[in-house]
Amino acid sequence: MPLRGFELAGERPWEDPELIAIGRLPMRSPLWPALDVATARAGARDGSPWFRPLDGTWRFTLAESPSHVPEGFEQPAFDDSSWSRVAVPGCWTMQPPPVAGDDARSTDGGFDRPIYTNVQMPFRPRPPLVPDANPTGVYRTTFTVPRDWRGRRVVLHFGGAESVLFVWLNGRAVGMSKDSRLAAEFDVTDHVQFGRRNSLSAVVVRWSDASYVEDQDQWWHAGIHREVVVYSTAPTYLADVEVVGGLTSDLRTGTLDARVEVGWSPAVRPEAGWRVAVQVETLGGRRIARVARTDVPWMAVPYEFEGHVVRAHLEVPDVDRWTHETPSLYRVVVTLFDPSGAVCEVAACRVGFRRVEVVGSAFVLNGAPITFFGVNRHDFDPDTGRVVTEEQMRADLALLKQFGFNAVRTSHSPNDPRLLDLCDEIGLLVVDEANIESHALNFSLVHDPRYRSQWMARGTRMVERDKNHPCVVMWSLGNESGYGAVHDALAAWMRARDGSRPVHYEGAIMTDWRGGHAATDVLCPMYPEIWAIEMAAGGPPPDPSLAGVIAPSDRPVILCEYSHAMGNSNGCLGEYFDAFEQYAPLQGGFIWEFWDHGLRQRLPEAPGGASRRRAGMEQPWRFAYGGDFGEKRHDANFCCDGMVWPDRRPKPAMWEHRFLARPVAVAPVGAAARGRARITNRQWFRDLSWLRARVEVAVDGRVVRSAALGVPHLGPQESVTVDLPVDLGAVPPGECIVTVRWTTARTSAWSPAGHPVGHDQWIVPRAGSAPRAAAAARGRRRPRSGVSLDDVLASPPRLALWRAPIDNDGLKLALGPLSPFARWREWGLETAEPPGVVHRTRTVAGDDGSITFHEHVMIPDHIADLPRVGMRFDLVPGFEALEWYGRGPHECYPDRSRGAALGRYRSTVTDEYVPYVMPQEHGLHTDVRGLELRRESDGARVRVDAPAPFMFSALHHTPEQLTEALHDVELVTRAETTVHIDHAHRGLGTMSCGPDTLPKYKLGPGTYNWTWRITVD
Repeated sequence: MPLRGFELAGERPWEDPELIAIGRLPMRSPLWPALDVATARAGARDGSPWFRPLDGTWRFTLAESPSHVPEGFEQPAFDDSSWSRVAVPGCWTMQPPPVAGDDARSTDGGFDRPIYTNVQMPFRPRPPLVPDANPTGVYRTTFTVPRDWRGRRVVLHFGGAESVLFVWLNGRAVGMSKDSRLAAEFDVTDHVQFGRRNSLSAVVVRWSDASYVEDQDQWWHAGIHREVVVYSTAPTYLADVEVVGGLTSDLRTGTLDARVEVGWSPAVRPEAGWRVAVQVETLGGRRIARVARTDVPWMAVPYEFEGHVVRAHLEVPDVDRWTHETPSLYRVVVTLFDPSGAVCEVAACRVGFRRVEVVGSAFVLNGAPITFFGVNRHDFDPDTGRVVTEEQMRADLALLKQFGFNAVRTSHSPNDPRLLDLCDEIGLLVVDEANIESHALNFSLVHDPRYRSQWMARGTRMVERDKNHPCVVMWSLGNESGYGAVHDALAAWMRARDGSRPVHYEGAIMTDWRGGHAATDVLCPMYPEIWAIEMAAGGPPPDPSLAGVIAPSDRPVILCEYSHAMGNSNGCLGEYFDAFEQYAPLQGGFIWEFWDHGLRQRLPEAPGGASRRRAGMEQPWRFAYGGDFGEKRHDANFCCDGMVWPDRRPKPAMWEHRFLARPVAVAPVGAAARGRARITNRQWFRDLSWLRARVEVAVDGRVVRSAALGVPHLGPQESVTVDLPVDLGAVPPGECIVTVRWTTARTSAWSPAGHPVGHDQWIVPRAGSAPRAAAAARGRRRPRSGVSLDDVLASPPRLALWRAPIDNDGLKLALGPLSPFARWREWGLETAEPPGVVHRTRTVAGDDGSITFHEHVMIPDHIADLPRVGMRFDLVPGFEALEWYGRGPHECYPDRSRGAALGRYRSTVTDEYVPYVMPQEHGLHTDVRGLELRRESDGARVRVDAPAPFMFSALHHTPEQLTEALHDVELVTRAETTVHIDHAHRGLGTMSCGPDTLPKYKLGPGTYNWTWRITVD
């Protein structure tokens, strides 16, 4: 049975891919009408008499399919008093908060479950068909509009609804919309009752033909997830405003090209005498160019008439240019005057003057070839699903800036429009991506003629919405949806519509890096090997057999996805950055991704006594992933692949990125002991005046000298050699390390004053500079009476070749037979004595209570790859205080340790826990000279040092616990401490979706010899 009022759309309009909308207004820039310039400057919404938000609590019921919606629900007199209440905006999959269990239902009846898939559809795909069991949300609310809106035009705005939206007002059908990540607007002038209560009803169908084009690597939700508003315009109104801020060839003179479209309601006939004024001003209101006043064309002259469109071109000399480093913004005010000269309507938007070009194999911003330090980002929140607030988005972007990111790719759809406002303001480059992904049908749906209109509508509507944002520097045709003629057509439309930005699409070069020029202006591969992108930039092949496999690119190489951040990951990130710096055509990329997409899920009871009542919550909970809501088709924890945890806490890999993307670099010059250093401004558009610097000199990890470093005046990409303000010849003997730290000099839109932005560090070679271990730093003392090694060991030292598998070693819930994890188990590396492995230890007791271990390990040839080579022991309860001299303070691994500075650190064993959603190996520290664990009750100490730097971890969880657990709340914290002392440890890589670690970070067969010492006192 068709929905009432939509009979002409057919029995099942949600299965008609050629039907993309009914009654939906053309997409426009999201500008709200204001009655005067002051209101427009303030944002138009605040205090406007022509704007009414409809967000809040609505009545709601969930039907099992569109054919089961309650009869007559759209009528104002319908009794919905027995229905539930939900928040709008909100996802019904997150209301009330989801709970664990096979049916994932709440205690009060609840709604539908969230579902996570990566590639596969959540149901058997047969496009455009969807299951008959198709959850359908029915919404109702009421609102009033003032009587003085009578005679004006009234528009209803839905910011986003997943997957298909149907709307009724006062019992009459208004319209339908597909494309869940962009707004739908409907003219409801003929439906609204002025000064009286209006009944608004909406139906959202969860699955539709559009679902096949929204098969993105994220949670499937459902509901009205962005704001709903009703607003009013005069019968003659500003239909759309486009402002393009550019630069002339001198890169100093700003150009503004404005295109203003004036609309007339159907009941009003266009007439002569209407005028439009375009004014450019500072954000403080100071005019900086002449006001352009132009008559609105009104008569449809055959052939020559271009519409009721006003165009204006202005030039602004000596403009402050917009860049991600210097996000200078101005305001454009557009005023519509009626024939009498009275102001009819005003709109205002911010504009940035900048120039984006692809010149040969260089992506150029304002004349400078830049590097993208980017990340992929979805709209996401662990408690609300797809609903995000402006405060949350601002916090997201500030966090990214604080850790050195300068760009965002809106994977894989347009994000909330307020995000772009914030990127304009804070300074982040944006690759704006259309809501197109047909991953499960990657190579077929793109050629289905029934879906052509969906491809074109989604891409063109995104451009029309976001065209005014200076932060948007590339348009993306979508993601993982094959490659076909429709992509070429969409790219051609984008270039013709907006010549100020290049076009981006990975699918066009997926199978041939030399092709796809019609659909992408940049070479934007996913998860490439480092050697591959180096060859694309003209570098040599890593092996003669690969000569000619990849030809040098004639386009900029910008990686749309790389360094998959799943769990304990992002190994070899430094080598990617090395390549970016070495080869000019390599201009960075976008890490996958910003978030771990774990949803906060209430648990019926605390498992294993470890409820983790975090954030003061009484109800035990966990971060849930695919399968945790009882869904049968899912992709497990593959959604937990971000640089931050679901609650926005940064993972250790964030510090690695901050170091690699630091704005300034310092390196010793000549003999490091002379105290001269070369400072390089790594930025493209500003000097170093926004920074402060300090030099620290440490001996054996203890800071003995510290002084402010005068910040030199250095332009972008310039270098200078300076004398450091410390006398290195006067420091005590021992290992001497110089560290230069950079912090912000003042508070900005994204950081407080004093926020660290990077450091550089080097060891000063000098006679007698061998490091002294942390364990010896307090001086030797006689062994404690009654305290021996046997007293403190819960288990003796033994060989350790196993690590709890990280996600890159092999997914626990989708273990492939060729994964390292599977091979390690096959070789018996979990056991105390793996078959074929020879281990011999020779011990020497010292008169200071120490025992020195001389280790000899032979790994047979058939064990071609192993996770670690080291020793392991357990300490009795009580050894909680931890101190070490090595890299820290956060965890680091051989292929992810550049951001961890050498120093002396204090922690606790409890605080060494790193809460990856899927428990795995964590807590390692590299380049360690010595460590100490201390028992507070009696001061007993266990100290470990070695002739050569080693690695260690100290945790209250065993590798066996971490291997078996599937959620962090399943871990039971032991009173004992498990200590690993590693001679070698395998790198992390990113092989859960990307390359493995580089060969130099792998461990193979052969002989391993090393020495270490343990002392108890």
